[in-house]
Amino acid sequence: MRETQSKQMRKPIFSQIGVQLYHGDAMEVLGEMPEESADMIFADPPYGLSNDGMSVHAGKRVSVNKGAWDRSRGVEADFAFHKAWISACRRVLKPNGTLWVSGTYHSIYACGFALQSGGWHLLNEICWYKPNAAPHLACRMFAASHETLIWARKTKSAKHTFHYREMRRESGNWDFLKKANRQMRSVWGISEEEDVPTTAWAFNTPGRSEKVHGKHPTQKPLKLLERIVRASTDTGAVILDPFCGSATTGVAALLQKRKFVGIDASREFLEKLAIPRLDAVLCANAKFSGEPSNNDHTCENSQLTLTLRTDISQGSI
Repeated sequence: MRETQSKQMRKPIFSQIGVQLYHGDAMEVLGEMPEESADMIFADPPYGLSNDGMSVHAGKRVSVNKGAWDRSRGVEADFAFHKAWISACRRVLKPNGTLWVSGTYHSIYACGFALQSGGWHLLNEICWYKPNAAPHLACRMFAASHETLIWARKTKSAKHTFHYREMRRESGNWDFLKKANRQMRSVWGISEEEDVPTTAWAFNTPGRSEKVHGKHPTQKPLKLLERIVRASTDTGAVILDPFCGSATTGVAALLQKRKFVGIDASREFLEKLAIPRLDAVLCANAKFSGEPSNNDHTCENSQLTLTLRTDISQGSI
């Protein structure tokens, strides 16, 4: 008989129809979740980049430090951490579900080896090219301009979801590497501009429109997550993000008519960023559908999301 839940599930700090947010350590919360309950997991774990170095933002020198949670604890400890959370994700992922992991060279190889040693079957390695990445100040190596996404399924025999035709049809309006009606390649180049030349995943880092509720130091572009959601899940699917931060995964899930479960160790990020962003989408969805919102929170700042919702109905996103 399949275990349904290892221990009593804690109460979410935010819960609406189709959305639940949990505050706490990712592995602890994952251990409380029902077994095989998520259709897809997107994970953006700490990269271990906070090493007291310097970078550039908006033309100014800034510290790369993001917080104690992003400091490396050494090769062995970092690998043990990645292996543990990936194992916890495996338990809650459905048999035919898939896991996406985002990282840079500081973390992605440890994640990849943890996946391989844990029996996962790797489907793709995606290169997300960032056209607006920061320059390298020391000028002693190439400027880091991409992040790597690993897409994996639990076993080689699993029947995972992939919307091939939709990905093939997608135009290159905002991914200047994607050619319409051609197979989507494993290099993505997404930009906020609509008229850049089309040549495969290239996305700018999030712009101001995605930070109206505040900034998260590792926030991902909404268009990147929307593509991942559309490519690898069906309408109504349950999407889990164990390191949800500002809940970009949740925003993408709701805009694409999926359900979302988010976990984060920072109550501040959840209350100041994730909840207001999800609130805005829920309110905008209610306005778009003409139905009254069951949301107990205010619906201010939802106009941007309502615009996004309208774009989706017209096929421009």
